[in-house]
Amino acid sequence: MTEFEKYIQRYLDLIPGENWLEELKNSGSQTVEIYERLSEEQANFAYAEGKWTLKELLQHLIDAERIFIYRALRFSRNDQTELAGWDEELYGNEYQVGDVSLKNILDEFNSLRKSNVLFFKNLNPSFLTRKGIANGNEIPVETLGKLIVGHNIHHLNMIKERYLTKM
Repeated sequence: MTEFEKYIQRYLDLIPGENWLEELKNSGSQTVEIYERLSEEQANFAYAEGKWTLKELLQHLIDAERIFIYRALRFSRNDQTELAGWDEELYGNEYQVGDVSLKNILDEFNSLRKSNVLFFKNLNPSFLTRKGIANGNEIPVETLGKLIVGHNIHHLNMIKERYLTKM
């Protein structure tokens, strides 16, 4: 197994069931439920110096999902253009979400997730096996969908373990 495959597998192993599309909905709902309970002040909480606030973490989930779905769209349409990687830390340095309301960021996340569920639901099943290259690694469309789920669950776990326990 390559380093990339190991990296991806750690997220895929977090998906609790076989129906990853259902888990895409579930992880989105769980994220919304947690964030809906937060006050604006709580959403600006970071569990340690130099760590993202909860709002920044939500923005990270949005950015990652947009990138993964863009890749899935390109590859599902048989676009063989090699796509560049992205640096989550670089993106994180540019979030500037302190003055953006939690409600607006949460609405964006919720809309994006609903749209992406429909994308995968309406995708011709044979397109799920199509592959493309991103960041120098070959990845199938279905794995990109699963990566959205596993990445979301990874951060839900972090929120529960590192944020909510310290608030």
